[in-house]
Amino acid sequence: MRLVQLSGPGGRRVALVQDAAAGKGSLRLLRGSDSVYSLASECLREGVSLADRVTQLVSGEELDYDAIYRGESDWRLLPSADFPAEPARCLVSGTGLTHQASAKNRDAMHAGTQAVTDSTRMYLSGVEGGKPPAGEAGVSPEWFYKGNGSVLRAHGEPLVVPEFAEDGGEEPEIAGVYIIDAQGTPRRIGFTVGNEFSDHVFERKNYLYLAASKLRICSIGPELVVDAKFGLIPGEVSVEREGKVLWSHPIKTGEETMCHSLANIEHHHFKFDFHRQPGDLHIHFFGADAFSFGAGVHLQDGDVMQVRFDGFGRALRNPLRRVPFSTKPVAVGTI
Repeated sequence: MRLVQLSGPGGRRVALVQDAAAGKGSLRLLRGSDSVYSLASECLREGVSLADRVTQLVSGEELDYDAIYRGESDWRLLPSADFPAEPARCLVSGTGLTHQASAKNRDAMHAGTQAVTDSTRMYLSGVEGGKPPAGEAGVSPEWFYKGNGSVLRAHGEPLVVPEFAEDGGEEPEIAGVYIIDAQGTPRRIGFTVGNEFSDHVFERKNYLYLAASKLRICSIGPELVVDAKFGLIPGEVSVEREGKVLWSHPIKTGEETMCHSLANIEHHHFKFDFHRQPGDLHIHFFGADAFSFGAGVHLQDGDVMQVRFDGFGRALRNPLRRVPFSTKPVAVGTI
């Protein structure tokens, strides 16, 4: 089951993705649902599953998904999950060094600084202890913060390299979407394709800049998969320039390709009680298998980044936009 969030005539809506027939895709609007967050909250209050509630609410109103996806409609796609009323109550974060390729790319950025880099040590610790037996906690993975819900962008929206940044590059990942119930228990709503956009040039200067390099906007969607399996998920990442594919690479994610289990990643994110505040929304990225910067590609204004994973619906596409670099400081006033 795959859902999208939309904005159009009359406001926001949630829709169920219909499998394409004869090459044409469609969306069926849900009655009375303006966000995945409100839909999940309603399910928690009433003790029903999300899949069952979607089945109950699906209407006969049908939209042309192809036209919406191409941006040729009065309707537009929104991020596949968000907290519309209070973006500050949506925490966007991630776990890195979960894939061998990401460890190698990170290692290459800082080669020569030490015989065995901290990135390699972190990845190997995951290999050794990132998949503990059920009911046990394994070694802690790397964790980073990206921002609150205001950093989320949708399919088709530009990912902007801000004026203070040195670069911007795609990171093709799957993200988990979670809501915290009234008892403080994390509940997974589903999974979604994501582009965990980062500043790799800044990070390459010193690995201690990693945290700051992650403080960028990112994109998720277009679809939220409610009942996806997280075993082995193949896909592809590509970059287009002036309408032609500049670079592409097959990618894989899921527990079979990662050094940490999903349960271990979720435990180490939600073990903090301040990550279990009732009503909060969490979007957590699970790490990338490959990205163009690791292949020596530097993105330019207008390049289009595309991320696709099998079984996760349509590809997530975002153009890159650069703004002029500026070192003008932010002035802080007094009260």
